[in-house]
Amino acid sequence: MYARFHCTVCGRTCRVTLEDSVSHLECPHCEHRRTVPAGAFADGSIQRCIVCPSTELFFRKNFPQRLGAMIVVVGLAASCVTWYHHSLYGTYGILFATALMDLMLFLLMGNVVTCYRCRADYGGFASTRHKSFDLEVHERHRQEAARLNQ
Repeated sequence: MYARFHCTVCGRTCRVTLEDSVSHLECPHCEHRRTVPAGAFADGSIQRCIVCPSTELFFRKNFPQRLGAMIVVVGLAASCVTWYHHSLYGTYGILFATALMDLMLFLLMGNVVTCYRCRADYGGFASTRHKSFDLEVHERHRQEAARLNQ
């Protein structure tokens, strides 16, 4: 089990290993310590964010979205070139290969639990308690952060 979060003191991304008995998180860069809230872990799953006071978490694939978008853009560009050269089989072959690559990455990548408020990621947990991404909850947290930054 691990947590990946942004340190509130130094602003750098931290990745720490978690155990059920952990009581403090420490930034490996600036050594800032924060207390893990009571009841954050239960039955091998994470119940609430240990970086911020939020209890709203969602699960998603542990996959960089930029890489996924790049795969789609490269597949589209390559298929446009083959379409321009009147290669129908080449065009559909590239589109099929791109979709197959995306499907394989989807099946191979594991899930990660993410906090709506601070975007901290938690991997290696059973995520059966949490739902998938909800745009309404995300928008509420985004607007709350925008009000606080004014």
